[in-house]
Amino acid sequence: MKLTILGGGGFRVPLVYGALLTDRAEGRVTRVVLHDLDAGRLSAVTRVLAEQAAGVPDAPEVTATTDLDEALRGADFVFSAIRVGGLEGRANDERVALAEGVLGQETVGAGGIAYGLRTVPVAVDIARRVARLAPDAWVINFTNPAGLVTEAMSRHLGDRVIGICDSPVGLGRRIARVLGANPKEAWIDYVGLNHLGWVRGLRIAGRDELPRLLADPDLLGSFEEGKLFGTEWLQSLGAIPNEYLHYYYFNREAVRAYQHAEKTRGAFLRDQQAQFYEQVARPDASALQAWERTRAEREATYMAENRESAGAGEREADDLSGGYEKVALALMRAIARDERTTLILNVRNRDTLSVLDTEAVIEVPCLVDANGAHPVAVDPLPGHATGLVCAVKAVEREVLAAADSGDRATAVKAFALHPLVDSVNVARRLVEGYTAVHPGLAYLR
Repeated sequence: MKLTILGGGGFRVPLVYGALLTDRAEGRVTRVVLHDLDAGRLSAVTRVLAEQAAGVPDAPEVTATTDLDEALRGADFVFSAIRVGGLEGRANDERVALAEGVLGQETVGAGGIAYGLRTVPVAVDIARRVARLAPDAWVINFTNPAGLVTEAMSRHLGDRVIGICDSPVGLGRRIARVLGANPKEAWIDYVGLNHLGWVRGLRIAGRDELPRLLADPDLLGSFEEGKLFGTEWLQSLGAIPNEYLHYYYFNREAVRAYQHAEKTRGAFLRDQQAQFYEQVARPDASALQAWERTRAEREATYMAENRESAGAGEREADDLSGGYEKVALALMRAIARDERTTLILNVRNRDTLSVLDTEAVIEVPCLVDANGAHPVAVDPLPGHATGLVCAVKAVEREVLAAADSGDRATAVKAFALHPLVDSVNVARRLVEGYTAVHPGLAYLR
């Protein structure tokens, strides 16, 4: 079975390959093709993967190419993990937004819109190529903003593109752990958009244990989200929000923390990864050891500004292990082998949330089998969550319209309508600022 990874020179690719090395079942991946525009990054990651595979019998064969059509042709699965504009682009997203006093995070607010505007045209081109060169392939989208990009690709691939994120999985795991339950035995009632969802229940043996957690301030304040949001706010919501909702519920504090940080997250990762790729280029260096050191630092500093502004302290050791590669592999196995499972995924709504249309991509529990991912019916969202979900989905639709038409005024509208951009004039300046620093936005006119 052939797996193609787009963005194959990306830093997190060894997580995926490491997971593949532990899969010994029938029908497993035997060939991995890495595609990237940067041959140097491809070479570095290939070295890491070679060290991972050392001594592993029947490790999947790895090849690398800068030819997109060659990478896609005949693929059974395609993992799309591209970063249009690279980490320099992410750093610029943050800098331009913070100069206007608004959030520049890569999936939330102004930064997410900018990233979406330059990513959607590329993702759509990939979707069209997949439909032509590998029509039977399943595309698993890692690329942020994951929900928006998945929706753009779904217009050309239908249900054969599925978006993934490890945030809901990690949240459910933390809740189950603090309740003394096995996360594998828990049903997580989660619903929303990517990076904009809420856990409203967690069932163990048919019993919802979330009320017990919400009623116990000590228990509630003992894990990441309790520290980040505060127990009183979680009790007021009657739910546990995805960590990214901290950018909405505590927006002014988050913006202030990012403005005062020594470096933005994008600038930190840009510099950190530049050092990593430089280290790996040395012939006497262990590529795998350099990657492991860099990854440990990356995970420990995740959302550091938010935790600092909330007084949440350091991340728990159990939360430093990532997890998106496990979601991707579980999804791929379920489809390839018809190993039925339940995963929280980004898929087309159909009739799951009545406040959104059938084509809107949402993030919900899905039953997965050989025919793909099927969203599970969920209860309606409470009013405050419905308002936020509908507002952000409306912004996503404007981003898609601007990417399709190249209309600058529509891009301004996307920024202006976002709840975290509070001014049409700010929106206009954001578009001016982003088009000035991003060649990938030259299509806006």
